[in-house]
Amino acid sequence: MFFSKQSIRRRFLIQLMIASASLIFIFSSLLYFYIENSIYDEKREELLGYARNIANNLSIMQVENAYLDPSFNLSIEVTQIPKQYGSTDIYQDTKKERTYLTLIYPFNLDDKSYLKITREITTTKILLDKIFHYILIINAAGFLLVIVYAIALSKMLVAPLRTLSKRLSNMNEHLIRPIKIEELPQEFEDLGVTLNHLIGRIQNFVKYQKELFIGTAHELKTPLAVIKLKNQVTLIKKRSSEEYIDAIKITNKTVDEMNVIVSNILNIGRQEGAQLEQPVEVDVIALLRQKANDFKLLAENEGKTLHMSFEPNGFMAQLQVGLLNQIVQNFLQNALKFTPKDRSVTLRSRLDDVGLLIEVIDEGCGIDESVDLFAPFKRQGNKSGVGLGLFLAKSAADALGAKISVKNRTDGHEGTVASLQLNSKLSCILPKR
Repeated sequence: MFFSKQSIRRRFLIQLMIASASLIFIFSSLLYFYIENSIYDEKREELLGYARNIANNLSIMQVENAYLDPSFNLSIEVTQIPKQYGSTDIYQDTKKERTYLTLIYPFNLDDKSYLKITREITTTKILLDKIFHYILIINAAGFLLVIVYAIALSKMLVAPLRTLSKRLSNMNEHLIRPIKIEELPQEFEDLGVTLNHLIGRIQNFVKYQKELFIGTAHELKTPLAVIKLKNQVTLIKKRSSEEYIDAIKITNKTVDEMNVIVSNILNIGRQEGAQLEQPVEVDVIALLRQKANDFKLLAENEGKTLHMSFEPNGFMAQLQVGLLNQIVQNFLQNALKFTPKDRSVTLRSRLDDVGLLIEVIDEGCGIDESVDLFAPFKRQGNKSGVGLGLFLAKSAADALGAKISVKNRTDGHEGTVASLQLNSKLSCILPKR
């Protein structure tokens, strides 16, 4: 697995080794060239010092440069050069495995005579070769240390991922627990938050799916039992055609109720498909205005009033429009259903520390907050309904990375407040153009 082309550790090690090798090579080359040039510069300065003293009829020992070597391992001669140099020339050559440094220095330009000072620098050359070899050895050792360090570092970086993977692999739908963010390195905190968000969705999914299956069986079992009982009673004795017609009407009414339950269950499947839709950039405030205008006419027909208050004027977000529509529509439908005639419902939005808060406030009978209204087939009040609306709204909110809640009003009035909290970070809030 480590040698796989898709391995992060493999790519990390290769990149680190290439970068380290390049850095070591560049640094070592610069270091060697600096040492070499520094030593050769000193040797050149020594030869120039000797040449100046000889040209000025001074002793070669009378030098001002503190780096001059007082030894007389020199070869000095005056030579005639047909072509006039007019300047100093220094060159290096090798003869019989010995290296010499030669200086050509103007002595008497009238007769074209030059000082030719030669000094053997074989020991210096050997010293530079040793330094070069030592640098190569140090580079090799340093490169090996870099490889060892890279392997250890990559292992350390991958360790939290392995821990997370092991912890998640040992979980099932019954033992799944949130990850403790405080135990993770700082670089993995965002990953831990995302995983906890996913774990929360899985927990809710498992919990509500079980309740959905049990509730569906219960909701369908009751009308089926009613149909069977009615049919049995009808078949006990012969009846008039009118009585048969009444019995069939009751059976059809029960079947219609079952069809409503089945249709709502199918809506769950449709919503799961909507969760896979590509998020698009949308102005949430404009969508709320449109939805409010649609329900305003419905409220007026029922003798109720729908108030609107939207802040800010625009709020751009990347999300699935169908899911947001479903949540707001469910809030407004429930609010109008439980609000008495001649009362009002308010749809409003405002910014807070988290993002955009959308609220639907009604003047209904309130709720029992001890009941989990988001569980399937949970109903409150004396109004008809299957009890899947808030379950679907909760599932849609989870898919959006948002939070949903339904609570009683705390402003002294009777009624409920249904809220949707769009998180700026999770909803990818964009500036309005």
